[in-house]
Amino acid sequence: MSLSWRKVAAGVVGLGLMVSSVAACSSTRSSTSGSTSSGTAAASDTLIGIAMPTKSLERWNRDGAHLEELLKADGFKTSLQYADNKVDQQITQLQNMINQGAKVLVIASIDGTALGPVLDTAAAAGIKVIAYDRLINKTPNVDYYATFDNYGVGKMQGQYIEKALGLADGKGPFNLEPFAGSPDDNNAKFFFAGAWDVLNPYVQKGQLVVPSGKAPKTDDDWASIGIQGWSSDTAQSEMQNRLNSFYTDKKVNVVLSPNDSLALGIAQALQGAGYAPGDSYPVLTGQDADKANVLNILAGKQSMTVWKDTRQLGDQVAKMVSEIVSGKDVTVNDTTSYNNGVKNVPTYLLDPQVVTKDTVNILTDSGFYTKADLGQ
Repeated sequence: MSLSWRKVAAGVVGLGLMVSSVAACSSTRSSTSGSTSSGTAAASDTLIGIAMPTKSLERWNRDGAHLEELLKADGFKTSLQYADNKVDQQITQLQNMINQGAKVLVIASIDGTALGPVLDTAAAAGIKVIAYDRLINKTPNVDYYATFDNYGVGKMQGQYIEKALGLADGKGPFNLEPFAGSPDDNNAKFFFAGAWDVLNPYVQKGQLVVPSGKAPKTDDDWASIGIQGWSSDTAQSEMQNRLNSFYTDKKVNVVLSPNDSLALGIAQALQGAGYAPGDSYPVLTGQDADKANVLNILAGKQSMTVWKDTRQLGDQVAKMVSEIVSGKDVTVNDTTSYNNGVKNVPTYLLDPQVVTKDTVNILTDSGFYTKADLGQ
């Protein structure tokens, strides 16, 4: 199974190529979308539907607002909807967008397998669909997918742990507690596989020990430790249960958290159990560079986060929308890695970056946050 996950990442090896393509996104999008606005008389009458999963996570608020801003600047009408992590609500919102005559639907799905029927309706109406950062599965009616190298995200987390603990040098044993993301999110399996392909060999060697026993035997078993809805509260409760049940006479040394929402709850559980920032504080991973988590990194309560600059994702999706509406070839860079159970979905992949306390300036230098945002 590890080899199949590595195949997912094969098309995006080589940061130089990917960074150059990402850097070109914004300027390329501007010229393309400019021609759309001026060359397509009906652009101002073209509705683009944007379906985001929830407002409860900081990143989706940023994603939705940024993409809507770009599309409006290109002259499109938009309908931006958030579904409060309720699948039925998202389906209703999509149906409303279809009824309103949307030309393109951009969808960050809540449940990657539940949208087949409503997308059948969209296809019958000639509406194109872009899956935004989460692949939509079990339907032929997904035209494009834009995301980050999700296997690479997990691999970065695993490699950070490997280096921080000196595992490649034979150090250990260390007590590890692994977590995985929401079982209904297609990305979660990629995040876990990327990390577990790095860490599981050390579990097998005994350098990493999982006192709770919650160590999936294979990548395919990831959902057994998944946290539904990426809930911070659920992650906190789960971590508290593990600490209370398995750590009465030992300390946890490292926690694999696939994203910042879970890491926030895990950090709360660690604090409640008496863990304080310092040399003995567990290594704790994350993803998304949410503000609260970046502040935790600066405070020593989280070790790292994998930053996916969602502004670049928004730039790329806005470019794809403009290409669809103007009848141009849609820009993709991977046509083989992401199969949704029905077909290989043409995909555009972007590269993430690791952020630590020592490199947090990446976020401020890029304008993602101001120094004032981070108390600097």
